[in-house]
Parts: sequence; structure tokens; C-alpha cells
Amino acid sequence: MPSLPLLLSQAFNGLALGSLLALVSSGLTIILGTLGVLNFAHGAMFMLGTYAMLVVVQATGSWFLAAGVSTLFMLLVGVVVERVVVRLFYRRPPEDQILVTFGVGIVLVEAVRAVFGSETQHLSTPSWGEGVTRLGFLIYPTYRLELIGIIAIALVALYLILYRTAIGLVVRAGIEDARMVGILGINVRRTFLLVFAIGVAAAGFAGMLYGPLVSVTPDLGDSFLIQAFVVIVIGGLGSFPGAVVGGLIAGEIISITSAFNSAYSEVMLYAVMAILLVARPQGLFGTEGRV
Repeated sequence: MPSLPLLLSQAFNGLALGSLLALVSSGLTIILGTLGVLNFAHGAMFMLGTYAMLVVVQATGSWFLAAGVSTLFMLLVGVVVERVVVRLFYRRPPEDQILVTFGVGIVLVEAVRAVFGSETQHLSTPSWGEGVTRLGFLIYPTYRLELIGIIAIALVALYLILYRTAIGLVVRAGIEDARMVGILGINVRRTFLLVFAIGVAAAGFAGMLYGPLVSVTPDLGDSFLIQAFVVIVIGGLGSFPGAVVGGLIAGEIISITSAFNSAYSEVMLYAVMAILLVARPQGLFGTEGRV
């Protein structure tokens, strides 16, 4: 039986992992909800954000400058991928969208592998995130606590964009009925471009924050892609609140289960997803009938 300090530590780990999953999944779910595209390149975008951060940090030595430059870079990547590839597949069957985005992901991973090699890279922890913080009788890494706060700010920013701006109103209307939005004279293509770029930037930014916690490799985003799809199934397809809540639930399930037996952490996550699909097929915040 795990000790109380270990359970508390794993609960904080779950909050950090859940926050990352929420940020990745929020980008994935607004792309799926608005564009109807299952973006299987999302994991590669997560990885690409980590490598972009790595390059700029090594060149400038400034974490904040690197975060800003890398986020702009990921927005540009989203614009290019949407304009060159994805927009050609909006009216194609879902299996075509899956195949083309899966192919884009492979191209991005192999391009990074060709430039950086398969060797692991290390993204250093920023100076303001070094050390540990004492939380009562629990000592916890400072950077992980700050990561939770940074992601919370990013999620609030996404919420304000989606629910407090005119473009957010268009996005949410597009989630419900993209055809009607077009009939009303709104430039749907430009909106779709912006949504895809924001979704890609969200995944990339999550990768930037995750980099200091792990060894950076070209295959870094694979597990996050799978877990992000589980999250949006739990939270509900196309639901931003569902992505946030689903991410936190998934993070806690993985971390708390790991305290008992790490071999069953992801098994438990998929078991919870399966039970939820039986009890509530649309997910916690999804709308019945949404495809």
C-alpha cells in the first residue's frame, strides 16, 4: 500500500500530467469540433514544439523569448499545413482525413529525425523553475508546480478567445453548424485557418512546457496523441470544457494507478473510457448525436 506522501506526490503529478493533456486535447478538440478533422498529426505538433523550444533556448538562452518565438513558429506551421494540405480534405471522407494527417505526422517526425538524429536531447529547466518547494510535509519539484500555473493561464486564455471574442463566437457557431455560418456571409475558410493554427500552437506550447521533464526524442508525441484522443472521448467530442476536465481526470487516473502498479496505469485509463462509452457515449460534456 503506497504511503500518504507518495499518494499526494502522485496526485500532484497527475495534476501536472492532466494539465498537459488538457492543453493538448483542447487544441485537438477545437479542430475536430470546428473542422470535423481528426488530426493524427497532433502528436507530431506536440513534439515539434519541444524541438522548436530546444533550438531557440540554445540560441538565445532566454526561456521566455524562446516560448514566444516557438509559439509563433507553431502558428506558422499550423497555417502552412492547413493551407497546403488539410483544407483540401474538408469535404473528403473521414478515412482520407485520418490518412493524410497521419502522413503529415510521419513527415514531420522523420524530418526532425533527419535534422537532429534519433539521439535523445535535453531541454534544461529554466532557472526560475529549478529546485523544490515544500508543501507541508511534501517536497515537490518547483517547475512542475509552475507548469500547472502556466498551463492554467494558457487554458484561461483559450477560454477567453473561444467564449469572449467575436472570433470565438464564430468558432463555436462553426462547431454547431459550419454550413449555416457560411450562409451568413462569414469567411469560414479564414476561420478554419485560424482554428487549425490555434490548435497546433496549443499542442506545440504543451510540448515546450513538457520538454524539461523528459528526454526529448522525435517519437515524443506518440503517447500524448493516443492519450489526447482518450481525453476527448471522455470529455466529449468538440467540447472545450470536456477537454479540460477529461485531461485532469486522465492525468489523475494514470498517476494514482502508477502509485499502486505502474504497469496498469494506462490499462485503467482505457477501462474508464470503455465504461464511460457504455454509460454515456457522448462523453461527459458532449452533445448526443455529435459525430
